[in-house]
Amino acid sequence: MNMIKAIDIHKQFNDLEVLKGISLTVDKGEVIAIIGPSGSGKSTFLRCLNRLETIDRGTIEIEGETLVTGGTDGQVRYAVEAEARQICRKMGMVFQQFNLFPHLTVLENLVEAPITVKGVKREEIIPQAEELLRKVGLAEKRDVFPSRLSGGQKQRVAIARALAMNPDIMLFDEPTSALDPELTGEVLKAMRKLAEEHMTMIVVTHEMAFAREVANRVIFMDNGEIVEQGTPEAVFGSPSHPRTKAFLQRV
Repeated sequence: MNMIKAIDIHKQFNDLEVLKGISLTVDKGEVIAIIGPSGSGKSTFLRCLNRLETIDRGTIEIEGETLVTGGTDGQVRYAVEAEARQICRKMGMVFQQFNLFPHLTVLENLVEAPITVKGVKREEIIPQAEELLRKVGLAEKRDVFPSRLSGGQKQRVAIARALAMNPDIMLFDEPTSALDPELTGEVLKAMRKLAEEHMTMIVVTHEMAFAREVANRVIFMDNGEIVEQGTPEAVFGSPSHPRTKAFLQRV
């Protein structure tokens, strides 16, 4: 079953065409790494998948449910609001910046959305949240405020917070780009663990070692297009497109 099916996605900001017909399917348990130069449309594509950005043309289906379709006649049709929210809840997202609530403890950051958005009872979600904190190695930080955490710890809390909504798919938008190099490893370790548990993941990343070692498929984007895709061995070992070769030589 396709967890994500994106067909001919177009997105324009004023006169700038950011996405030029992106098509991608993601299967259950697959880990996709999207690499490419800054400004190539990687993050915009990710944000279109969960409706943080609206598209101008194309179709997006999440687990067989249509989030949006159309645009060839100038009219894009999104699912009705309640249905669209339900579809988007199937996906958790982790951003470059951690976006934790500074006035809430680590544990309260995790339980806030399940209680307010999904109506989960507090006594049900707290044990789940504590287990997620153990999973990302931060059980001892449950009652600490975000200001007392390192950047790597904050990002691991952000991952646990996204997982607290029990998503079927995780989207990562350059989750280590705001971190010092020595803090990057602890975040990638948490993401590797998710991959080992067969979480369906799309990861926009500049971490080439992570893409090579963890991804099932690597996608190279440039100038709003998918230029090349394949196994990590194929893309990193013998890229077929000159733009891919040039990018990998630079990084």
